[in-house]
Amino acid sequence: MNTLTPFKTLTLVSLITLTCVTTLHAQPKKVYQPVGAPADPKVQAKWNRFHDHAAITKLLKALAAAHPKRCKLKSLGKSHGGRDMWLITITNFDTAKDTDKPAFWIDGGIHANELQAVEVCLYTAWYLLEMDGRSPFVTRLLKERTFYILPDLSPDSREAHFYKPNTTHSPRSGQIPVDDDRDGLINEDPPDDLDKDGHITMMRIKDVNGRYKPHPQYPQMLVPIKEGEKGQYTILGYEGVDNDGDGRVNEDGDGYYDPNRDWAWQWQPRYVQRGAHHYPFSVKENRMAADFILAHPNIAGGQSYHNTGGMLLRGPGTLTDRYDGADLRVYDAIGKKGEMMLPGYRYLHTAKDLYPAYGTTMDWLYAMRGAITYTNELFTSFNYFRDKNVNSETKYKFNKYLLLGDGFVKWHEVNHPQYGKIEVGGFKKNWQRQPPSFLLEEGCHRNMVFTLFHADQMPQVRIQSVTTKKLDGNLRQITAVIENKKLTPSRLGIDVKRKITPPDRVTLKAPNHKVLVAMTSRDPFFKNAKEQTFQMNRVRVSNVPGKGVVYVRWIVDTSKNNPAGNGRGAITVTIQSVKGGADEMSVVAR
Repeated sequence: MNTLTPFKTLTLVSLITLTCVTTLHAQPKKVYQPVGAPADPKVQAKWNRFHDHAAITKLLKALAAAHPKRCKLKSLGKSHGGRDMWLITITNFDTAKDTDKPAFWIDGGIHANELQAVEVCLYTAWYLLEMDGRSPFVTRLLKERTFYILPDLSPDSREAHFYKPNTTHSPRSGQIPVDDDRDGLINEDPPDDLDKDGHITMMRIKDVNGRYKPHPQYPQMLVPIKEGEKGQYTILGYEGVDNDGDGRVNEDGDGYYDPNRDWAWQWQPRYVQRGAHHYPFSVKENRMAADFILAHPNIAGGQSYHNTGGMLLRGPGTLTDRYDGADLRVYDAIGKKGEMMLPGYRYLHTAKDLYPAYGTTMDWLYAMRGAITYTNELFTSFNYFRDKNVNSETKYKFNKYLLLGDGFVKWHEVNHPQYGKIEVGGFKKNWQRQPPSFLLEEGCHRNMVFTLFHADQMPQVRIQSVTTKKLDGNLRQITAVIENKKLTPSRLGIDVKRKITPPDRVTLKAPNHKVLVAMTSRDPFFKNAKEQTFQMNRVRVSNVPGKGVVYVRWIVDTSKNNPAGNGRGAITVTIQSVKGGADEMSVVAR
């Protein structure tokens, strides 16, 4: 009988233990993630924070390095302040060039204080790249579509919001110096951060003749007194000093011009449209973006991210402008889907339901580039408590119970050079228009998927079938059915009307056939057919309607005496559409 000595027993146990530990360590580490997010992204990113320009640059460069077959990063040039205007192109470059596919334009941050607009753009780029190969929808989308994303249209003012004293509303302008009060000086009377905390809050003084008192439940909130009550405070406005001695406070700060009143459709000068700069595209950052868009006519859809209010806005921005009726039906179908995806958001007509706005990005992309485009006004007070009954107390209630007071600078005393001892306090600059951190990622994802739905509904022309039929004598009939399964036509009504892009082109390649007749129709029986009498092998089609088809027919001569040949061999039909892509199908004629 063999027995193990204590030493041998210990050695055996150690070997077994070592083997188990080694085996355990050899197993690949599994990462558990909730559904809807990449489990182990190549590029780690956090979406409960805001990125400054350095962080934007770092993230975009990391994405370009990690996904070289799916994205290309370039700078369109330098902003007024010398910062790179980053544009990232995302598609599956193995399937086709980016310019050969229907493309979708996304921009954010044209109003720099609207911080989350940039974050949705960045999140979209990150999600598309990291979910390619993981999500069948994203994988297909990148095979069929191109995304051009310009995350930050106003990088200088974004940095100013981050690192200079501001309110949640500023700066909306760019940083080109402007003499707002026309006193011959530039930016000489901006807000003043009296307590040096980085936030421009409100000023108040104690005053028994004042018109305000503290709210009984939320004492940080001032409410108007009722008839017969004694007041306790007078509100003096935002923190500031009369720096130029003209009797006014904070009247000449950053700007003022509005970059989203600078685009070359329905542009109006400043006396008509507040915020207009010198002339269309006088803001160089916009000009760089417009030049890129003009060089890419394959852009068939667009999204411009703003805040706030929870709105899916469509044009026109002015009551005197008109959108094509068929195009509006596409707008409505996509916009109504957006209301479902984005709880608390409303699909609205800008001029009618909000206010008139001249020279906007959204209108220019539609009216001059033929692209269905929305402006999403990100974040809504509905998100505070998932309740439509919002009032003036809601933000204070949310700050107390959800932010634990972190969103408010408590009233405290400071010395003012003109007013003496006053109190300053109020909401911080980094929320209200912007969501708090724990709601930021949800907003990014929901708005992104609306945009991806829109991108998926851009036109996509395909050849459904090519059939041949022998006719009397040496004649043959060739019929091609061109389909578009998406909501958006291959050319919008406004595109056809204004000839923004060329007509779609259906080409017959049949070496052994001579084309005698070429025609198109929206009807399979070719009622009211339209004949083309020139370049009959290259038939022009005004557009392929959304969720519709176009029929193209050729009558060809297959006579052996015809120099073109004997009528046998391959027949190839191709469709080429600037905004709808391309396709090809071949059959054999016998």
